[in-house]
Amino acid sequence: MSIGLIGKKSGMSRLFLEDGESIPVTAVSVCGNFVADIKTKEKNGYNALVVSKTKKSNNLTKAKSEFFRKINIDPGSLSEFKVDSDLDSYAIGKHLTAEIFEIGQYVDVTGTSKGKGYAGVIKRHNFAMQDATHGNSLAHRAHGSIGQCQTPGRVWKGKKMSGQMGNVQKTVQSLKIVDLDIENNVIYIKGAVPGFTGSEVKIKPSNKKS
Repeated sequence: MSIGLIGKKSGMSRLFLEDGESIPVTAVSVCGNFVADIKTKEKNGYNALVVSKTKKSNNLTKAKSEFFRKINIDPGSLSEFKVDSDLDSYAIGKHLTAEIFEIGQYVDVTGTSKGKGYAGVIKRHNFAMQDATHGNSLAHRAHGSIGQCQTPGRVWKGKKMSGQMGNVQKTVQSLKIVDLDIENNVIYIKGAVPGFTGSEVKIKPSNKKS
């Protein structure tokens, strides 16, 4: 089963193991997760659970407002998780907690990376600087030549150049859960996850590591 949860990045900290080793962790709060819809193979062509995380919003559309009113749960953000196993144990409105994960389990975390604004190629793509000598005239941080010869006579699409950096959806795979706070619905994940403190992230079991 690949059901996941929607969480809020609470910030980074560190945990100490019994042998004294310090591990950097990201705390993710997964409070307020409910099953909002159940999609079945007979009706929709695939099995999936739509999960809602309660969230205050002042710009809720009329369609979403009516959707949450019909299922009788508080409005929030929605995310869909495809599942392979039986869905009989789930019902609309069921509360999902951090208990669906285990300590030592590997997960994939998806979030929106921090926006860095307009950046040059050295910061954005890790290019090397040009020579910082008298022979270089104000082109120390320039990317250099970008074109080809008469054929093709254009710049290839996808060329690494300066531009908007960050503020895109990123997924970090195979991160390990090192601790669970079931009472407060907090998951401690080893390492960093995309986004700023307070941003929304999606956690689901890893595709690469079981």
